[in-house]
Amino acid sequence: MKPAADVLSDLAQMSNVAVHSDSGLVGSVAAAAAEDDEKRKEKENEALRRKPDLQPISAKEGGSLHLAPWNVLHTLGRAIALARRGAGRGLAEHWGSLKYSQALIGGSTDYMRLSAEGRETAEHYKALQSGELGIGFALALAEQVLSQRHPGHLVSIVPADTALRAGWALNSRDKGPRSGYRYRPRFFAEVWKPGAESLVFPIECRGHHGNAAASDDQLATASAHVEAVHIGGWNGTPSLVFSTELPLDGPLTVHALQSKGEGGRLSRHASSPEGALDDRLEDKNIYPGIQPPPDGDETQPPVPGFHVKPEHYGWFRRVLARTTAAGLTAFAGDGAATLQYLTKRQGQRHFAGFAHAAAGSVQDAQGEFLGIPCVGTDHVFRLNRTRVEAFSGVAEDLFRHLEAGRVEQYRNEVYARRATWPRETWDHEWWGPVSVHPDGSVLAMRVLP
Repeated sequence: MKPAADVLSDLAQMSNVAVHSDSGLVGSVAAAAAEDDEKRKEKENEALRRKPDLQPISAKEGGSLHLAPWNVLHTLGRAIALARRGAGRGLAEHWGSLKYSQALIGGSTDYMRLSAEGRETAEHYKALQSGELGIGFALALAEQVLSQRHPGHLVSIVPADTALRAGWALNSRDKGPRSGYRYRPRFFAEVWKPGAESLVFPIECRGHHGNAAASDDQLATASAHVEAVHIGGWNGTPSLVFSTELPLDGPLTVHALQSKGEGGRLSRHASSPEGALDDRLEDKNIYPGIQPPPDGDETQPPVPGFHVKPEHYGWFRRVLARTTAAGLTAFAGDGAATLQYLTKRQGQRHFAGFAHAAAGSVQDAQGEFLGIPCVGTDHVFRLNRTRVEAFSGVAEDLFRHLEAGRVEQYRNEVYARRATWPRETWDHEWWGPVSVHPDGSVLAMRVLP
């Protein structure tokens, strides 16, 4: 059993992550999609509507990924802070990322892979581990690709189900006209800067413990999920699909493809005042369905999915910004600050009132990490019999804006500081791994003194 101090040191070690995206992958995924369509035809099921013309991501943008395991856990924790899947009722979901504290190993000259514990866990919880770690690696790569492609912009990751629920009823528990369509992306990436239009990419990410052929199948299915959301014109919304291969023996690999398009743009209009992001949201009831272009003079019936039309652009931009703010305040453990950003259908009630024992979260911790004063929440648990403390939160000055509902001011200030955040992965004052994201969020862990 490795000492906890050694585990924390391993978490801060930078490592390489293999990325696969080429024309061969495009062909393999197309073949997997065709085979799936043939099986559906034999069962008299309708073929899936998938993103046409998937393409590789350029080697310049996504040819390699260099990060520490702790950065991956931070990315995963931020992504699932609004997941609402466990007994924490959505207030402490992000601590679930810490169960992978011993799952990954690597080094400055090595490719990251599963550790002995990660391999053992995979024998019992394959789908859970591969799916959640797949989120962490895919979103880290997505942020790198989009940041390089759009310099001078920030990239915010937004859980798609939470965002879509502000406008559409996704299942029988939601009030409103239901879509009845189970295919939808897992996340949106909003590429933005103050005063400019946002560009939105639907993202689907999966993972497995098999071989590369399993990624072909996952990417073929993922292309149907990202096709379910159109922003603007028909089939013009760019998207990203990922499948992370986590073999029991050998380095892990992120398989990635993209679709390009001129859509996905949430343009700003004079009718949208500068402070609109600070205005509270109410649930809309947008009728589900995507309108295809006419066939000659004939209007085509809508196809299943979710269509963000030009009249929705300002509203959807506000949904994405406020859902991002909710994820940050939830990551900092502040339920009261979180519920102001969500509608009833988005899960407002999950951030008020009772939380189960050992599953709640309270914003009452503070500290300085790599020179940044932060506020947030803490969690104490045992790591190989040693008591350790984890902290998650946000830079204090930025959190105060979010706490007060000042989304526009938060975005202006975090944008101004985008190039100033420290890149170190170890804080010698805190004496443990620390990860700082461009959104001002911080995740840290140490052995309790």
